[in-house]
Amino acid sequence: MKKLTLLVALIAGCHGTPDYNTVPSFVVGTPAKVTYDGTTNDLLTGGLGKSGIGSTPAPGFANPADPTAAELRTLAIYSNYRALVDTTAAGGYGSLYGPNVDTSGADTLGEGKIAGDEYIAYDDSGTGAQNVTMMVQVPASFDKANPCIVTATSSGSRGVYGAIGTAGEWGLKHKCAVAYTDKGTGNGIHDLQNNTVNLIDGRRQDATVAGKASNFIAPLSDADRAAFNAAYPNRFAVKQAHSQQNGEKDWGTNTLHAVEFAYYVLNQQFGTQDSGKTVRYFPLGHIITIAASVSNGGGAALAAAEQDTKGLISGVVAGEPQVQVASTATIQRNGVTVPASGKTLYDYMTLAAMYEACAALSSQGSATASIGPNPTLASNRCATLQALGLVTGSTTAAQADDAVNRLAQAGWETESPLLYGIHFGSYAATAVAVTYANAYARASVKDNLCNYSFGGVDAGGNPAPASTNAVQALFGTGNGVPPTGPIALINNASIGGPKRDQASQSPSSTTGLDYNTDGVVCLRNLQTGTDAAGAALTGTPLAQSTALKAGVQQVLRTGKLRGVPTILVQGRSDTLVPVNHASRAYLGASKLADGPNSPTYYYEVEHAQHFDAFLPFGVLAGRFVPLHRYVIQSLDLMYAHLKNGAALPASQVVRTTVRGYQGNGTTPNPITPANVPAIAASPATADQITFANGTLSIPN
Repeated sequence: MKKLTLLVALIAGCHGTPDYNTVPSFVVGTPAKVTYDGTTNDLLTGGLGKSGIGSTPAPGFANPADPTAAELRTLAIYSNYRALVDTTAAGGYGSLYGPNVDTSGADTLGEGKIAGDEYIAYDDSGTGAQNVTMMVQVPASFDKANPCIVTATSSGSRGVYGAIGTAGEWGLKHKCAVAYTDKGTGNGIHDLQNNTVNLIDGRRQDATVAGKASNFIAPLSDADRAAFNAAYPNRFAVKQAHSQQNGEKDWGTNTLHAVEFAYYVLNQQFGTQDSGKTVRYFPLGHIITIAASVSNGGGAALAAAEQDTKGLISGVVAGEPQVQVASTATIQRNGVTVPASGKTLYDYMTLAAMYEACAALSSQGSATASIGPNPTLASNRCATLQALGLVTGSTTAAQADDAVNRLAQAGWETESPLLYGIHFGSYAATAVAVTYANAYARASVKDNLCNYSFGGVDAGGNPAPASTNAVQALFGTGNGVPPTGPIALINNASIGGPKRDQASQSPSSTTGLDYNTDGVVCLRNLQTGTDAAGAALTGTPLAQSTALKAGVQQVLRTGKLRGVPTILVQGRSDTLVPVNHASRAYLGASKLADGPNSPTYYYEVEHAQHFDAFLPFGVLAGRFVPLHRYVIQSLDLMYAHLKNGAALPASQVVRTTVRGYQGNGTTPNPITPANVPAIAASPATADQITFANGTLSIPN
C-alpha cells in the first residue's frame, strides 16, 4: 500500500507544482555528512567489524589527551553495542545475532561492515537550549524502489549511537535508512571546574568558545558557577539531570523529528534537480517506517506513535520499553491480580534504590550473591532501614526477606530476587533515581538535590579532579547517568565530608558505611510527599516534591495508538523496568484506549531480563536468555506485516529454556536455538495473553 501511494504521489507531482525538498525548521545549520566505504570504516561497527566489537580491550586513541572525532565515534559504537548485547560466542553472538548474521539468521556476512552515508545535525529552535543530536545512516544498499526507515532512539540516557546494536543494526541489514536521536539525554557533560563541554561529534571544547555548538552548557551565570565551584570543587553538570527542561516529555517529538530529518536526507540523495532545487522523491509519510528501539528508546517510539499527526509511523516495535501510563487495566497473572501495576518510573525506581541492597542478602537471591553488593555494607543498609521503620525484622536475614516482600508488593515479579544483587552492584536504580529526580523537578546543578552531586573522586572516594584523558573520552564511554566514566555519584552529606556515594555513611547510620541510606530515603520522600516517619514535607523539600510530581505528569502516555500496529516485547524477569509497570501496563492502557481488538501485541519472554550485557556473568548466563533475539524477531514480524500483510502473532508468553551449567556446575553451556524458540505464530491456549472486560490476563 505504501508503494502504491508513493507512486500516485509521484505521478501527481509531475502534473503540478514541484514539491521541493526543504530543510526542516528544527534542523540547525548544514548537516555534517561522512561517507564510509564499508572496508576501512563503516556505519555499523565503526570499522571494527564483528571481531572487533566482540573483542577486548576497547579501541584506543593515538593521543588520549586529544582524541579525534573519528576515534570517539568508533569507541562510542563499540561501547554502546556491547552495553546492550551479550558479545560472547557462548551467549549467541556470532551465531544467533551479530554483524555477521544475515536477515535470514545465517552466518554469511563475514565481519558485517556496512557501507553508506552518515548525516548528523542538531534538533533545536536555534537558541542552542535543546541541541538534541539527530543522525541518519543511509546504507549503500538502500533501495529507493523499496524504501524503509527504522528509528533507533537511544536507549537509557546514551548518546546518539545508543541503539546502534539493536534497531540500528536491524535497519541497516534490511537496507533501511536509520533515524537516530539522543532525545536530549546523551553525553552532554559540562565540566564545571574547567568549563569544558562536548561538541556534537564528542570532542571537548571550552564552553565559552563552543557557545551554541555545545551539546549542553549548564544554565548557570559565571558568578553562580564560580560560587558553586568554590563550595563543591571538581563537579559536573549532566544534560538529562541538569538541563532544567524535563526532556522526557519531548522524546516522542524528538523521534518524529528524526524521521522527518531522514526524509530530508533521503530526498537530498534521491530527489531530482530543478533549477538548482531538489524535488522530493519521497513525499512525507510515504515510506514504511518502524519506530523501534529498546528501554527508554522503546518508550520514545511509543510516544512518537501516540503523537504522530503526519502519518509518519507505520508500525512500532518497543523492546523492554520504559514507558509510563496515566492509567491502565486490571492486570492478572495466573488468575490473580498483581499487587501493583502502572507505577511511574520515579515511584518504582526510588523503591528499588531504597530496598535492593538489603533484598540482595535474602536467601532468595543467594545463587547470584557473588555479583551483589558488599555484604557488610548491605547489612548496614538493612539496619539503617530498620531503624527508620522502613523494614521489619530483628536479624539481617529477616530484614532482607522483608525488603524482598516489599518489592514484590510494589509490583516486582517472583523472578526478580536473583537480579537484585547485580542491579544494586551496578548502582543502576540509585543512579537513575538521582538523575530523574533532578530532571522531573527541573532542578539546577547548584541545588544538590537530596545532597547528591556528580564529580571526580580519588582512590579513597573523596572529591578530586577527574582524569583529563578520561573526560576527553566521555563521548565514547559515557552512558549519560553517573556514575559513568570518571564521574562518580557523590554524597555531599556523608559523615566526615563529601564521599563517593557507594563509600559513604549516612548521618542516620549507627553501624557504618551503608550506601547512603539517607540519600535514597530523601529521594523516596520526594515521591511520597512525606518523610520516613510519615510527616508531611515542608519548605524546600515540599517545593521540590511538588515540582517533581508536576514533571512526572508531563511524561505520562495514554496508550492511544489509533490503529498503528505495535509490538511490545519484554523479559518477564526485567528487574530494572518491571513488566507490571511497563509492557503489561502499556498494553492494558492501549486496549482500554483503542479497544480490545486494537493491533497492539505483547510477547513476554520467560527467563529474559533487562540487561543482556549482564549475561556474560557466569552466575547469570546459565539462568537467563538474551531478549535481543526476540527484539530482532519482533522487527522481522512487523516488517513482514507492513510490507506483505503477514499476520502478527497473538500476544503470548514465549517459553524459553535456560542453558544451565556443565558438570562442574559453574561453566554455562553454550546457547543453542533450542533455548530461544521463535515467537509462536499460533500460541497454545495456555500461553496466550488475553484482554477482556478491562482485565489483562497473563498466564503463569
